[in-house]
Amino acid sequence: MRRGVGLHGLSKNQFQKNKFEQKGTQLQKEKMKDVKIEFESFKNNLESFAKTYRKKINKDPEFRKAFQTMCQKIGVDPLASHKGFWAKTLGFGDFYYELGVQIIHVCGSTRSQNGGLMDINELKNKVLKMRGSKSQKIGIDDIERAIQKIKTLGSGFEICKAGEKILVKSVPIELNQDHTKVITISSDKGFTTKSIIMSQLKWDETRTSLILNQLLKESIAWIDNQDKETSYWFPGLIKDCFEK
Repeated sequence: MRRGVGLHGLSKNQFQKNKFEQKGTQLQKEKMKDVKIEFESFKNNLESFAKTYRKKINKDPEFRKAFQTMCQKIGVDPLASHKGFWAKTLGFGDFYYELGVQIIHVCGSTRSQNGGLMDINELKNKVLKMRGSKSQKIGIDDIERAIQKIKTLGSGFEICKAGEKILVKSVPIELNQDHTKVITISSDKGFTTKSIIMSQLKWDETRTSLILNQLLKESIAWIDNQDKETSYWFPGLIKDCFEK
């Protein structure tokens, strides 16, 4: 009766296994080489595209957004450094650095009015006014990208969503889900009350008061005792609500 393949058979199987592994490694290297060549080719084409359409990329915010998206898909970050091809060709480093400084200035100068919470469209309009009519046009996407860069400084800047609104927070407080829910239900009229919050969110009074007091402490919300029930206003939302 045959009990096994024997030493010769085992050696032969091991030899074949090693050959398969070597072939697999070779194919993997060749594939990676092809991918690298393809990537470099695409990157070169992207750089040529940037040179050709430099003026349009700098002038048109929507075209610039599409270009940035295309860059991200292949892992190229035109905003990563002030040096290198992208900074020299498009001036992206200086552009977003300058925009970031302007955003910080606008948010800082309006913080006493809005508590450090501002609708992103209002922020864009104020920055545009500061830049002047002859300056390079900017879009919401540019504001968002600049804020992402500012955020790395740990300065409290963050983009928040409240319903359909996009808000920019410029204070160190970390908005949790409860804060965001209260801001969201206040976004239509610019204010809310304890009864509205308790009815819509099914919270008890303790939880409701805790969140409102935190927002009041940071001046994100303002209190109004003139009506029968106390109202909590969000100055960062008021202007946008009145303009509807």
